[in-house]
Amino acid sequence: MKYKYYSNLLLAAALTIACSCSKVKNNGIENMPNPVVTPTKPVDPVKQSPVGDVVGKITVGYQGWFATKGDGSPIDAWWHWTQDWGQIPSPTNKGMASWPDVRDYTTTYQTGFANLNNGSPAKLFSSFNDQTVDVQFKWMQDNGIDAAALQRFNPTGGEGPVRDAITVKVKAAAEAHNVKFYIMYDVSGWTSMQEEIKADWTNKMSAYTASSAYAKQNGKPVVCIWGFGFSDNNHPFSPEVCLDVINWFKNKGCYVIGGVPTHWRTQESDSRAGFLATYSAFNMLSPWMVGRIGNVVESDNFYNTVNVADEKYCASKGIDYQPCILPGDLQAHQRAHGDFMWRQFYNMTRAGAQGLYISMFDEYNEANQIAKTAENQSQVPKDSGFVTLDEDGTVCSSDYYLRLTNDGGKMFKGQIPLTATRPTAPVK
Repeated sequence: MKYKYYSNLLLAAALTIACSCSKVKNNGIENMPNPVVTPTKPVDPVKQSPVGDVVGKITVGYQGWFATKGDGSPIDAWWHWTQDWGQIPSPTNKGMASWPDVRDYTTTYQTGFANLNNGSPAKLFSSFNDQTVDVQFKWMQDNGIDAAALQRFNPTGGEGPVRDAITVKVKAAAEAHNVKFYIMYDVSGWTSMQEEIKADWTNKMSAYTASSAYAKQNGKPVVCIWGFGFSDNNHPFSPEVCLDVINWFKNKGCYVIGGVPTHWRTQESDSRAGFLATYSAFNMLSPWMVGRIGNVVESDNFYNTVNVADEKYCASKGIDYQPCILPGDLQAHQRAHGDFMWRQFYNMTRAGAQGLYISMFDEYNEANQIAKTAENQSQVPKDSGFVTLDEDGTVCSSDYYLRLTNDGGKMFKGQIPLTATRPTAPVK
């Protein structure tokens, strides 16, 4: 008993000494080793790209797809001017929805339309003429347009030779006028796209990246692929096929833009389901907007419900965002003498977009071109039904939407203040 008593007493004393020697200096405990903390390397936030040839810049979609009988082109047809390319353009055979202003072209081609209401013959231009392409790139240079995305549809069929020839002309004009260009594949209806697009780039188009005018972003040649993920029958490709093509181009050292459905992020409406990972593999996303909005109210609604969230997603993934800007369908009376287009410049600038894509430069077929267009009814064929730029009673010069694009680009680049009020006068 005594032994047990003294043993307990000694144990208590020992514990007391131990505790007194381990008193806290910092939160309690003196003389105890501090816990070992292994420093962790901070995770760098995902960053979008710096200013280059498409980031921070204004790009236009460039069709370059008009030809005529007798222009010397390989296709030798009224390519895109008519429904029946073998027959002359006329009121019963027309493929365009707007009439161009052709006064700057040295060579034009007689059509089957009646004379213009001012008495001049009704003539059209050909994109196969060197001077046509040169003039159009001069318009870009004069109006602050930084780059042209040359549309390239399936080149393996009958249109291949003329598309190849026009690519040569685009390169020359871009170099002459200090405008960048890049290849934008449109895969619509391209049945054997997966392998043929790779062969076309390898055997033909990649050579153009050596041009001083070929667009580079992050030091890489730019290529765009338009049409992956759309929910219609003209774009039936699986996510796996599309991802294979995207990664193939990236492995070739390209900066790859995706022309994607409007609702790519939510994968609904015009987008197929199951494509978000594929969309996210692109370096830049450019959602299609033609036919989605037609007035200022609709632009504001898309800004609030779609564009801001799109930009936020892209920023979180390090993807650059290049939304479309539309002049509006002239034939459908959407333009509001420039107010519709300016509102989009304003909205996409304040959304924080990395680049802007103008849909389109020369799309006379859908009446959403910014290239020079008939100003008034004196400049269109008699009884042709073409709507002109003064359709709402406001006189507009034929280059008005080029000049408006110039001012919109200045606002986007911070060269003039952000404003919802259009500064561009319809007439110089």
